[in-house]
Amino acid sequence: MKPLAASPVRIARPSHDLRAAERFWVGGLGLDILFRADDSAEGGHALLMVGWPGAAWHLELVGDPEDATPAAPTGEDLLVLYLGGEVDEDLVRRLIDAGGTRVSARNPYWDRWGITIADPDGYRLVLSTLSWP
Repeated sequence: MKPLAASPVRIARPSHDLRAAERFWVGGLGLDILFRADDSAEGGHALLMVGWPGAAWHLELVGDPEDATPAAPTGEDLLVLYLGGEVDEDLVRRLIDAGGTRVSARNPYWDRWGITIADPDGYRLVLSTLSWP
């Protein structure tokens, strides 16, 4: 079997502070909590899965307060949301108020076509004015 265009995608990342991550991704961006588990779950890791119901992707944040697998984002670790229009400044303000930091993109392409916000763990979210495809 091979992946299909509609195959679900999970993006998994370590997080130093799941509460801070939840404030950013849920309170700031507006994603829904799809699943949550504390550190008594299988594997011993607290999990927070966020996304939009019905979307073919979701973000899994794995609690790692002890830094066993420290978050190591680079300027090219991007989650890009194609908005197909202007970025709502109220959304940018909510993301910053929820613990995000507005940053310049490593690649100036993204500064030209959107706004980049680093989440509390340093991973970058690009709100792009472009449409895709």
